[in-house]
Amino acid sequence: MDRNVVTFRLGADDIGLLRFGVSPGIELAHAVRALQSTGSRPLQWGWFRNIQASIPADAFAILRLVIPPSGYFPDFLTGPITADTSPEEELDNLRRTAPEVVQVHLGKLLTLATGQRHATITALVSNPAKAQARIAEAWEEMWSAVVAPHWEQLRRILHADIAHRSRSIVDAGTTTMIGSLHERVSWDGSNVNVRMHSWSEVVPCEGSGMLLVPTVIGSPWCSVLTEKPVQPTLFYPAHGVTNTWYQVGHTAEKALSALLGEGRARVLLSLTGPRSTTETAALCNLALSTASHHLTLLRDAGLIASARQGSQVLHSRTLLGDSLTG
Repeated sequence: MDRNVVTFRLGADDIGLLRFGVSPGIELAHAVRALQSTGSRPLQWGWFRNIQASIPADAFAILRLVIPPSGYFPDFLTGPITADTSPEEELDNLRRTAPEVVQVHLGKLLTLATGQRHATITALVSNPAKAQARIAEAWEEMWSAVVAPHWEQLRRILHADIAHRSRSIVDAGTTTMIGSLHERVSWDGSNVNVRMHSWSEVVPCEGSGMLLVPTVIGSPWCSVLTEKPVQPTLFYPAHGVTNTWYQVGHTAEKALSALLGEGRARVLLSLTGPRSTTETAALCNLALSTASHHLTLLRDAGLIASARQGSQVLHSRTLLGDSLTG
C-alpha cells in the first residue's frame, strides 16, 4: 500500500469552491502517455488500434520528449481549465505562454532526463521561443490526428460524468461524491487525500478551493496538479469508461440520425449541459434559424426542455432525451 499522500487542505467554507472542469490538454497529454505504454492501458487498446495508422511521427517524437510515460510534464501544456475549455483555447494558451515560463518548465524535465533525451531537452531549453513554437505545432498536429476524431464523444462522457457527480452531491453529499472518484481518493472532513506512488505534499486550498477534472484517456488512474499559480487540481477517471468508449458516440449518433434526422441528432447530442440557441448553432455548425427549428421540434417531442435565464433561453435534455443519447 502506498504511504505517500497528497493532501488538499480545505477550509470550512471551501467546499462551495470545489468545481468541475474539462481539459482537452490533459486528454492529449494522456494520449501521448498511453501511446508510450499501450500494454498497461487496456481501456485504451481499441482507441489505439483505431488511431495507430494516423499517428504523426514527428509530432509524437516532440511531445513524448516533454510528456514522459509517467511523472512531471510542463504545466503550460494544459492551460487554465474551465467548465468547457475548447481545444482552440487550450492551444491559444500554449502559444501565449511567456517564453521564460516555457524555459523554466522545460528545465524541470532535465532533472529526470538522461542520454539523448537530456541533450535534446537541453537544446529546447536554450531557445524557449523556438521550442514553444515546435511544441505548439506538434500539439495541434497530434490533436488533429488522434484526439479530435473522438472529441465530441469524449466531451459527452466528461460532461455526463460531471452531471453524475453533481447529482451525487445532491443525493448523497460531498463526502460520498469525493470518495467515489477513485479508490486512492478520500475525504476526512477537511482534506481531500490522494494516495500517490512517489511523493507526499500538503497543498493549502483555503480560499481558492480546488478543481475536479474527469479524464477518459487517463483512465483508470488519477493524478494531481499542485504547483502555483495553477489552481490545485485532481484529475480522476470519468465514470463508466469502458474499452469501447471511442465507438459509442459514433454508434449513438448514427442510430439517432436514422431516428431523428442528422441535424436533430447532432443538436440533441450536443446538449451535454444547458445551452442557448446561439451556442447550440455554433457547436453544431448550423445556421441559427436551423438550430432554432431543430430545438423546437425536439422540445415538442419532449426530448428537451427550455427555460429563460436572464436574457437567454437555455435548452437542456429531459430524462427522455438523456435515455436516447445513452
